[in-house]
Amino acid sequence: MKDTLHLMGVYTKTTARAWFQYRLDAFLRSLAVYMREATGIIVIWFTLMRFDKLSGWDIYEMLFLFSLLFLTYGIMIIFFTGLRDFGQTVRNGGFDRYILRPRGLLFQIIFANSDWFAAIGHGGLGLTLFLVSAGKAGIKWNVHSVLYYIFTVAGGVLIQGAVFLFMAALNIYLLQTDSLKEMLYWNMRKFAGYPISIFSKAIQVIMIYIMPFAFVNYFPAQYLLRKDDMAEYPEVFMYLTPVIGAAMYLAAYGFWRYSIRFYKSSGN
Repeated sequence: MKDTLHLMGVYTKTTARAWFQYRLDAFLRSLAVYMREATGIIVIWFTLMRFDKLSGWDIYEMLFLFSLLFLTYGIMIIFFTGLRDFGQTVRNGGFDRYILRPRGLLFQIIFANSDWFAAIGHGGLGLTLFLVSAGKAGIKWNVHSVLYYIFTVAGGVLIQGAVFLFMAALNIYLLQTDSLKEMLYWNMRKFAGYPISIFSKAIQVIMIYIMPFAFVNYFPAQYLLRKDDMAEYPEVFMYLTPVIGAAMYLAAYGFWRYSIRFYKSSGN
């Protein structure tokens, strides 16, 4: 265990040095990610200044909803960059090097790289939105709500990490899954910043049961905000984020362990 923790530290230190070798460039690229994502928030801000509320959600409640989305992604991408980019690793033969090393494959993939620019950009924006909205959205912060928030952020990280792990396992069979990832993850993530109650039933079903972004931010936000549109869904949904995160990750891990037996080198 001590050796594993030491190796985790070595991996993390090495990747951080690589990403921040040129500090000014690293700062500007992180800032670029932050500003790129913040553009959409600014548009929503000006829209709600004109229309006041969106399906009963005011500007600060919307910002809190977005804060969970960005913060969980910022944390998640520190650990799961290797899974996000696993298709490229398979296609260029890089996965073969991991197989030859005397360490667990998933351990190496997770700790061999981290997209620090995305982590700082998304995570920094999520933290900014949280600081702006948490005190003005009417949330009553106490020991229970703080613990709930911590566990629900962890659950949101696991939900998204499970999606990337599942997609990584599919790469073993398909080699190229970028289009599928774009359709199921990135496109659905665009809906996740808004209350799902404003969308059609088909979109709601996808975001609850197929690509459960609703459990990353919407239902956790409902627990803290108690908006009227929660009446459309079972109350238990507000408590399921950590459970769903753990269950999805274990299922994705099982699929990964099964699929890895069928890996064949791409030949590059």
